[in-house]
Amino acid sequence: MLKLSRKTEYALMALRHLSGKSAGELTSSKEIAGTYRIPGELLAKTLQQLAREGIVETVQGPHGGYRLKANLNLINLSDFIELLEGPVALTDCSIDNNCSQIMTCTIRTPIHRINEKMKEIFSNTTLAEVMQ
Repeated sequence: MLKLSRKTEYALMALRHLSGKSAGELTSSKEIAGTYRIPGELLAKTLQQLAREGIVETVQGPHGGYRLKANLNLINLSDFIELLEGPVALTDCSIDNNCSQIMTCTIRTPIHRINEKMKEIFSNTTLAEVMQ
């Protein structure tokens, strides 16, 4: 089954939470985790990764936290998922030709077409649209 990983789900939930705050307002990972019942350690690691990628900004200190840094209209869903998880693909052969059945596979071409359409939809969807 094709689905987003928990890490990506939690990242999107955190971004939606942060996008609902006033400009510059800080939010702790603990607040986000508590509000949505997200495992705190996984959320903290995910937010740190988003900070390294310039999507959120981290402010240190006793009154620190996270706030949005990037313009979510400029980041598409495909790039975001790939940033967190790696290439978007229905099957391994969509991103890697190291398959023992590559020469005899009867579904590779149709699956590749479906994969390309899926990536196109994700590429044409911005994070701002997901936040609505």
